[in-house]
Amino acid sequence: MGINVSRNADLASNEWLQRFVGRQHIAHDDEAFWNGLLNYNIVMPENSQDQLSLDSRLETLCQSFIGNNLKTGNFGSLITVFLEKASELLSLSDQESNMHVWQTFNALFIIRTLIKYINETGSEFQLLQHFEAMPSAELLKAAEQQQQQEAAASIAIEATEQAPLAALIVDGAKFETFIDALVNLIVVIPVKEFTYHLHLESVNTLITLLAVHLFAQQQQQQQPTDKSIVFRTIYKCQHANVLMSALLHFVARMVEVPHTMFGSSSAGSFVFGIAESLLSIFTFRKQQDVLKTSNATGEELSQQFRTHYPLANQSLLLILILTNHCTAQDNAYRTSLFGCADSKDSPKQGSGAVSFQIDFSAVYETLCRIVTIDQATLLLYLLLHRNERFYRFVMQQQDLEQLVIPILQTLYNAPDSNSHHIYMSLIVLLILSEDEGFNKNVHTILLKNISWYTERTISEISLGGILILIVIRTIQYNMLKMRDKYLHTNCLAALANMSGHFRALHPYVAQRLVSLFETLARKHTRLDAQLKEPADSVVFVNVATTPEDMMQDLSVLEEVLRMVLEILNSCLTNQLVYCPNLVYTLLYKRSVFEGFRSHHAFQDVIQNIDMVVGFFSSRLQRVQEQRGELGVNEVLEVISKGASQWSSDRLRKFPDLKFKYVEEDAPEEFFIPYVWTLVCKYGCVHFSSESIKSVTTDIAC
Repeated sequence: MGINVSRNADLASNEWLQRFVGRQHIAHDDEAFWNGLLNYNIVMPENSQDQLSLDSRLETLCQSFIGNNLKTGNFGSLITVFLEKASELLSLSDQESNMHVWQTFNALFIIRTLIKYINETGSEFQLLQHFEAMPSAELLKAAEQQQQQEAAASIAIEATEQAPLAALIVDGAKFETFIDALVNLIVVIPVKEFTYHLHLESVNTLITLLAVHLFAQQQQQQQPTDKSIVFRTIYKCQHANVLMSALLHFVARMVEVPHTMFGSSSAGSFVFGIAESLLSIFTFRKQQDVLKTSNATGEELSQQFRTHYPLANQSLLLILILTNHCTAQDNAYRTSLFGCADSKDSPKQGSGAVSFQIDFSAVYETLCRIVTIDQATLLLYLLLHRNERFYRFVMQQQDLEQLVIPILQTLYNAPDSNSHHIYMSLIVLLILSEDEGFNKNVHTILLKNISWYTERTISEISLGGILILIVIRTIQYNMLKMRDKYLHTNCLAALANMSGHFRALHPYVAQRLVSLFETLARKHTRLDAQLKEPADSVVFVNVATTPEDMMQDLSVLEEVLRMVLEILNSCLTNQLVYCPNLVYTLLYKRSVFEGFRSHHAFQDVIQNIDMVVGFFSSRLQRVQEQRGELGVNEVLEVISKGASQWSSDRLRKFPDLKFKYVEEDAPEEFFIPYVWTLVCKYGCVHFSSESIKSVTTDIAC
């Protein structure tokens, strides 16, 4: 099957590549040349170092290509060859198409390599020029005279350098045809062992084309994406629904990369309709699962996912790119993702038009397995936030711990995660907490021996209990490290939504809830005291910390303290009879509220807490007078009996705590840089240009 291109091969001296990038026009129907050029095996770059090595070996050839292609039009010939081979695949049997798939892949790999080079060194306009470039009249004439003596042909070619080039008309026609062919490869041809890499290369090529946005930004040529011909062509695609469906199928099925790139397969027809191909898109047996999720960190899982499931990984990244760009316009891909429905439901079931159907169980199970990966968390966020059918489906699942625990692990390992991943994980929890059924169910799911939680050994705890512990820990981590007010707000909003349904809280959970208030209260007291000292006696630890900064910190701190009190009050108002451990902790720690009873920002809520503490304190006192000193179990017994006689009507009424996540204005300012950071960090397309680093530095760090 042709030459082997190892990672150390001298590509610059390859005769086929030299002719392709040279000054001679090569017609698309020159079968001898294209068979020679496209019969090669290549070891794909596996990391940025491999890509850098390949780029350095191709540099001279790429420079020659840039200098000659606008005159020779050889790139256009290669595009035509690719288009012909892609269209022929539909009518071939598997055995016939094996060689065909190999050559189609090789053609596409060369095309993607050149697109990447032009993106990194040129502009979008230059990219489209190379797509549409036609050979000059002189070169066409020279091509017809190839049988003449070499010297005569050489003179004819040299003469063209002096001839003025006609202005290239960049109408994007060939480019549009090329995009349609890529989409057809992805959605029409079923994924088999010997087509896997062709699908992967098609997805990678779309990602590489869309990366024009990154390099235009660095070269100060950036224009709104609605003005970009590349973006306009891809986003006006008539097949948005089937493309999004195929990509999400690739993610959900998570088929492992075959051991050989173009292995043999059983005979069969390659003629598939779009609908049929999506239903039977994976026709080969899934390999043994190699994704080790139990003890792997998010970073390790990302590497495993990219290495063993590259098609799923790249499809996931492409989904994120397509749905997060062009949000201000009519984005058909975004609409498609948000409008998909469960294949087990009737198409008419539910509200709104259905863009496509997919097995939600497969999507859910895959997301449960990989949700500790940044890009999977982001996809989960999009589906929960914007796809009502998927949100309802998730809320009906009986194994919610499979989804929630990995998210909690991400938050627990916050120092190892980037701030964006922490933030998105919290947003997912907030969205889940908007559902009352979820808030009730998490306290009925019992977990045993959670090995990854090392703060304290807990033999058994509810999912709701561990969720509360992790969110409280995140708040405290944020106070020390990140100091992000918005993150505080979302943590507290999730706890507030859940507070009216707290049940059977573990003693340690009750302690941590009250300790959160205690920690914040101490910080408030310290900060308040500093502000009341004479200005000349205050020594600021940080020169940048001014009295104004401290006043702002105090204001934020009071908002947080108020919210924690309201969370405690909500639980006591709605679930006191089911939370004896919380009452026990409040009795034990009653002194932490003393300094705030007269504070105007807290006194109304603290009155309720004082009323509960006073009621149970008096009952305990009476029992102690009869029995003497009480043990923990005896105190809890008194609390349980007292709770049955307690009436929440005694408490002052406050509005129910219900918070809903609302996406901020211009969300693309957050999501687009974040998505491209994930593409560059975790994707299989390794952009080697130094200019890409500054695009991702702010987020990656």
